[in-house]
Amino acid sequence: MSALAFTLLALALVGPVPALLARASWTMRAPRAAIVLWQSIALAAVLSAFSAGIAIASRLFVPGWDGRPTATVISEIDALGWPLWTLYVAVFTVTLLIGARLVVSVLQVAVATRRRRAHHRMVVDLLGLTRTAVSSQPCRGAAGLRVLDVEQPLAYCLPGVRSRVVLSEGALNTLSDSEVTAILSHERAHLRARHDLVLEMFTALHSAFPRFVRSASALDAVRLLVEMLADDAAVRTAGRTPLARALVACASGRAPSGAMAAGGPTTVIRVRRLGGQPNSPLLAAGAYLAAAAVLVVPTLAVAVPWLTELHRLFTL
Repeated sequence: MSALAFTLLALALVGPVPALLARASWTMRAPRAAIVLWQSIALAAVLSAFSAGIAIASRLFVPGWDGRPTATVISEIDALGWPLWTLYVAVFTVTLLIGARLVVSVLQVAVATRRRRAHHRMVVDLLGLTRTAVSSQPCRGAAGLRVLDVEQPLAYCLPGVRSRVVLSEGALNTLSDSEVTAILSHERAHLRARHDLVLEMFTALHSAFPRFVRSASALDAVRLLVEMLADDAAVRTAGRTPLARALVACASGRAPSGAMAAGGPTTVIRVRRLGGQPNSPLLAAGAYLAAAAVLVVPTLAVAVPWLTELHRLFTL
């Protein structure tokens, strides 16, 4: 029953729950809490999948003729029979493979992303102007800023230990000082909060599972939410109107892989949000409680009885 419960829980957290949350509009009024909820759902789904496999594999320790857990392959086969023993071993093997694939995916995403960022950072350091060579007043106090000789309005950041904020000449020529301040505050918020690490986790989870299982809803939703968090930081610094104008001006700009751009396909949604209702502490509190419940309630309801039974089995 524990294995079945864990399996159903994992399927719910992978399928219908993310689909419903991705369509929810309240997340725009509590982006930080919504990200925490997404993280809790992802973690609970992974833990439930592993728990289901381990719960099935634990049946290998079924009590033998003497009432004690079987400890050898021969005794397990005698107690279970070949079909069940093969099924339990196969499930345990698949669980280990999923775990290995997840670890490999995390490492691949981390290494590939940092390699791309290092290469692009080298390029912008060679080709870009530094803050001291830029006439725009807001840029003079921006550490790690590089300005590229590109006519299209463009703004993005390269997170990491040696982070960079990149603007184009087109952005400086198009935006006013208050709008430049807003767009710089947006990019600095990404760097300060390390939103790239949040996206890396969801990117690794997305790539770790097969196409027929995974869904892009979680990754797309979190990408939008981290942009909203950066927007909120920019609003506190420069106001709503300058930020909205800067986002519209940079909407068509495309950032390189591994960077985080201010514009992009979500610009319309984010600009509409700036003119809508403010963030809601009540919704945020509800999301935080839901995030805690997603992790705690299944553990208490399913894992504790299973662990109790496992402890009883091994203390016979």
